Amino acid sequence: MKAIVMTATGSPDVLQYQDIPEPQITKPTHIKVKLAAAGINPVDTKIRRNGIFYDLPLPTVLGCDGAGIVVETGLLASKFKLGDKVWFCHGGLGREQGNYAEYNVLDERWVSLMPNNLSFAEAAALPLVLITAWGGLYDRGGLQQGQTVLIHAGAGGVGHVAIQLAKLKGARVITTVSSEEKADFVRVLGADEVVVYSRDDVVSKVLSLTEGRGTDLVFDTVGSSVFKESINATAHFGRIITLLAVENVDLTEARIRNLMIGFELMLTPMLRDLDEARDKHVKILEQCALWIDDGLLKPHIGQEFPLQQAAKAHRLIEAGHTTGKIVLSLAES
Repeated sequence: MKAIVMTATGSPDVLQYQDIPEPQITKPTHIKVKLAAAGINPVDTKIRRNGIFYDLPLPTVLGCDGAGIVVETGLLASKFKLGDKVWFCHGGLGREQGNYAEYNVLDERWVSLMPNNLSFAEAAALPLVLITAWGGLYDRGGLQQGQTVLIHAGAGGVGHVAIQLAKLKGARVITTVSSEEKADFVRVLGADEVVVYSRDDVVSKVLSLTEGRGTDLVFDTVGSSVFKESINATAHFGRIITLLAVENVDLTEARIRNLMIGFELMLTPMLRDLDEARDKHVKILEQCALWIDDGLLKPHIGQEFPLQQAAKAHRLIEAGHTTGKIVLSLAES
């Protein structure tokens, strides 16, 4: 089968379009999926640059998010039938095969039926970012109806679904973006207030919008510098949830404000083989599928590339300021 293979660590040039053996069912609960699309996430580019999560040799196939059609089932697999359209977040971290490929094999336990209203490309764009936003806002962040949340980088992959999930919870959403064009985009998604950080001081603007109080929750999708400035935009006894490592940040003001600080890494259940936590990930996708089919939640694909242009897609993500998600499409699927 055709696949994009990471042959070494380094630039996008290490991603090579090659023929590799087609994966085969080896366990009775496995299913085989003919992939129609694969989502690209920033973690893919970080793995490519820095190396896989496991002490295993290269090459490997990246890509955590996939969508496609079930074409074969193991002897004990009963959750899906041939022809079912499915989506999932599995593999791509250096141990199990990822989804930059024509086929993948995985346990049916980690798969869910696709929403009826989505194309394969739209479905492949969503699993990792939906699970991440859900965990950051609902589980770690404890967001409640009537609260105010500041979502950084609201036009990005995680941010654009986080806005929608926050509105579904009944929260007031303030979000940051880099341009007026992106401000218009996030307002369509439901953002109540938008701060254009290239023009406005974020903390001052947020305090003005909250009568000096700050927000109940800050969802940081950017990193240390944004985390640091967000402390002063968070209400006393509030919460900051970040997706990234925090380095060289003075937490004195966070302590005085009595803030709760948390981290969201949706890869943890896969990295540590925490099966019950992964079961919850599947339930998240099942609930989100209902919302999608009811028209309450939708993805935005910024750009779509054929599989063989994965390196070009990686370069685009690393350049920054993309809107929504970038997806690889397998045209023949």
